[in-house]
Amino acid sequence: MAASPSRRQTNGAAKYTDSENVQRHPAGMGASLADLPRQIRLATSRIRPNIVETPLRLSSILSERTGAQVYLKLENRQHTGSFKLRGATNRLLNLTAEERACGVVTASTGNHALAVARAAAQLNVAATIFLPEGASPRKVEKLRAFPVALCRVPGDALNAEISARQAARQRNQLFISPYNDPHIIAGQGTIAVELLRQQPQLDAVFATVGGGGLMGGIASYIKGTGSQIQIVGCQPENSAVMLASVRAGRVVETESLPTLSDGSAGGIEPHSVTFDLSKSHVDHWLTVSEAEIATAMRLIYSECGECIEGAAGVAVASLLKTDKRFAGQRLAVVICGGNVDSDTWQRVLEQRN
Repeated sequence: MAASPSRRQTNGAAKYTDSENVQRHPAGMGASLADLPRQIRLATSRIRPNIVETPLRLSSILSERTGAQVYLKLENRQHTGSFKLRGATNRLLNLTAEERACGVVTASTGNHALAVARAAAQLNVAATIFLPEGASPRKVEKLRAFPVALCRVPGDALNAEISARQAARQRNQLFISPYNDPHIIAGQGTIAVELLRQQPQLDAVFATVGGGGLMGGIASYIKGTGSQIQIVGCQPENSAVMLASVRAGRVVETESLPTLSDGSAGGIEPHSVTFDLSKSHVDHWLTVSEAEIATAMRLIYSECGECIEGAAGVAVASLLKTDKRFAGQRLAVVICGGNVDSDTWQRVLEQRN
């Protein structure tokens, strides 16, 4: 008898499913993780034709408020508006001939879906994306611009992921996880290669943590160079599952409340390789409130002209929460994406503290 789902979340994409459908450690994954810095360097060359090297811009307002030199790594300027394209492209470029012939499956309502759709179209790989019936019409419209098959599933994002995993097994297709995969992590880690080339004298990097693929890749590369750069993991108070898990020493289930940071919301697969990476590589953790996230989003828009999504706002808000703690240092904040729906953006702009 199939196990019942571990829990349902009320916000964002499902980050894990029931025990039957969990993606376990593939054979050799331990070796792959130990080799991540080299794999990240290879991924940098591999995906270069398919992505843009995003700008690293000095932020006057954040520098003034913190007393540090603060740089923004603008992944909102990436194709599809998010860092996710890096991991998806690297994963698809690493398909075996059989996997490529069979096609791939994923489930997402946001940045991961767009990334897989674009990468699959560029690389001529058949892709099926499962979506909950309540998916944003705007996001569905964006996905329909790509030659992918869309399957609407009754219920929430967790149902969509369970259905996608089941379909992948039945069709002998690869399920593309948004974070629990060394190739995905290596792709996201290419951000760190660019960062250190653009500003080699960094003292700390702030990045939002959801499932841990972004942080896992960035931190693995930076720590793999022997650098003393501090890694700061940032999460919304309403969905700080990775931090709770790190504190517990194991992946735990905690309630995720609605959050502007929908791209980082939700749980973690019980056997996710990103947990160990977050536990061992993140030097400091910070959490921020919904009001702080909204304030950060407005600040970056008004002062820098960049429309950023809630997950990116989490990293900015976390930096602001440190006040002058990093004064005199060089800091990078990863602006992980800029995909925010118009209704949410309007509510953020209208809020006042």
